[in-house]
Amino acid sequence: MKTLNWAILGPGGIAAEFAEAVHGAGGTIYAAGSRSLDRAKDFAEKHHIEKAFGDYDEMLKDNNIDIVYLSTPHSNHYEYLIKCLENGKHVLCEKAITVSSKQLNRVVQLAKDKHLIVAEAMTIYHMPLYRKLKEMVAGGKIGQLKMVQVSFGSLKPYDVKSRFFNMDLAGGALLDIGTYALSFTRFFLSSQPGEILTTVKPFETGVDEQSGIILKNPDDEMAVITLTMRAKLPKRGIVTGDKAYITVDNFPRASSATITYPDGTAEVIEAGDTSKAMVYEFEDMNSAVCGDGTENTLPLSIDVMSILSNVREQWGIRYPFESLKSDH
Repeated sequence: MKTLNWAILGPGGIAAEFAEAVHGAGGTIYAAGSRSLDRAKDFAEKHHIEKAFGDYDEMLKDNNIDIVYLSTPHSNHYEYLIKCLENGKHVLCEKAITVSSKQLNRVVQLAKDKHLIVAEAMTIYHMPLYRKLKEMVAGGKIGQLKMVQVSFGSLKPYDVKSRFFNMDLAGGALLDIGTYALSFTRFFLSSQPGEILTTVKPFETGVDEQSGIILKNPDDEMAVITLTMRAKLPKRGIVTGDKAYITVDNFPRASSATITYPDGTAEVIEAGDTSKAMVYEFEDMNSAVCGDGTENTLPLSIDVMSILSNVREQWGIRYPFESLKSDH
């Protein structure tokens, strides 16, 4: 496979993890960009990166860059996605890929116009376990798919200044952890849900603190999602059919699942390695850019963002920056 030059835009904690994954897989990170040149230089030195930029626009003009890993807060993903694409760069963007369908639709159209690849760094789409489970479901292992249940509760400390509860940074459970839950759900459902019911308890800052979401698609498959940012819940996904059900614990980076049958017997399914979650994202993006037949996961991201946008519209939660014309 051709060696592609990657750049990291937004050198935070998740970017450091990604850089280590890329190096471990034999990849090349050519550049790192930050709003602070000192921070970019420090990151580049720690992670053996050739070039450091203290200005994102300057970095994106470098013709040696093939792919950008975008790991800023999701509140400004849209802005930087557009800039990356306008500068001819493919983009692997951290979740949530944008904050709304309107933003994502513009990104998708621009990528199409520029003949560039955009993908979401959603672990569920890239872990080998999920590909194996999907094949098993399609092959009738659990019978006719009936329902998906997902719970995800993250106990964040009470802090009204935290990014997790900040309206200006698109905080709240939905876009931080709900995107995992909805990605798990949509990955297994046979078609996009058309019926969406939801209720929410807002946090005092105005973001969503906890919620319940019920989905139903034209195939009469249903899903129930439970989210909270102020209480611990298991990261558990269940996919059930009329012959068996699949349980996936710690589902965002899972490498094993259990199939349970009506008589109580169980079967453990294993594939992949949890510690290589970001390696799989990196390898899939490289393959997609090189045209090696990797499955296009962007339609899943589009469907998930459509659900997220519908849910938030029902709640009446609108982020302050969405009042800007460009973010409508």
